[in-house]
Amino acid sequence: MTVVTEPGRIAPKRRGRLSRLSRGDKVVLTVMCGIPTLLLLALVWFPALSSIGLSFTSWDGIGGIGTIKWVGLRNYDQITTIYPPFWPALRHNLIWLAFFLLIPTTFGILLAYMLDKQIRYSRLYQSALYLPVMLSLVLVGFIAQLFYSQDQGFINDLIGRQGQPPDLLGNPKLNLWAILIAASWRHVGYIMVLYLAGLKSVDPSLRDAAKVDGASDWQTFRRVVFPVLRPINVVVLVVTVIESLRAFDIVYVTNGGKNGLELLSVLVYDNIVGEASRIGYGSALGTILLVIALGFIITYLVQNFRSEQKA
Repeated sequence: MTVVTEPGRIAPKRRGRLSRLSRGDKVVLTVMCGIPTLLLLALVWFPALSSIGLSFTSWDGIGGIGTIKWVGLRNYDQITTIYPPFWPALRHNLIWLAFFLLIPTTFGILLAYMLDKQIRYSRLYQSALYLPVMLSLVLVGFIAQLFYSQDQGFINDLIGRQGQPPDLLGNPKLNLWAILIAASWRHVGYIMVLYLAGLKSVDPSLRDAAKVDGASDWQTFRRVVFPVLRPINVVVLVVTVIESLRAFDIVYVTNGGKNGLELLSVLVYDNIVGEASRIGYGSALGTILLVIALGFIITYLVQNFRSEQKA
């Protein structure tokens, strides 16, 4: 395309940004963008969409693709009507999510608020509180077994129960709460680090202005600082929802996800990898888990976008 600037004179055609790159730059750009995109499609989107498609089929995973039979919504109908573990597992997942949002998240915010005040040995406290995040949930489950053991566990030794001590992992009325406390030990450090990073980025002039107006520390945090941390709140919500709904390893190493520790992720594993070999059933359970997670996340994001537009 040419541009006429003066009669009889034609301005040279402008080159786009991409055309100014050398061949080597284009190759590097293609590799840097293409490989992550292919990995994302192959490892995330393809398995997710395949699971959604398989949830409408009946397949034992042994035969070839030709043995897959389309059954429509039959898997979903049977899961919600004649599959006894589903509703307890769904209830436990929702309890897990509510507990994580209320207890470890709140405690993590409190720790971040206290450490942001530059108290003495704050670096040491940060390292100690973040250390559990470096552990896998499988290892946290083994540590929980040492703490909650009925015979030689630290908790029973601490309270000094005589006679028959409580079985914190074998009692279906107690084991879910015991595992929630163990999982929270790891989750608190993660939330603390996220909010501590957000607090470090808050403009100090906002706090100074609040102090000039006579606001207390709590009022400053609640009305000035916390609203500024909205991006961190979104990240924390997404992380908490994902961590709550994909919880699997810590309960599976404890008692196989049975006897009061049923979760949707355990049911997915039992149906796909277990002896049942019901790929369609397991895919339908995984799809339900995905829909629940997206429901929470999308609802919160829409509310945040609307509040930002009003502001």
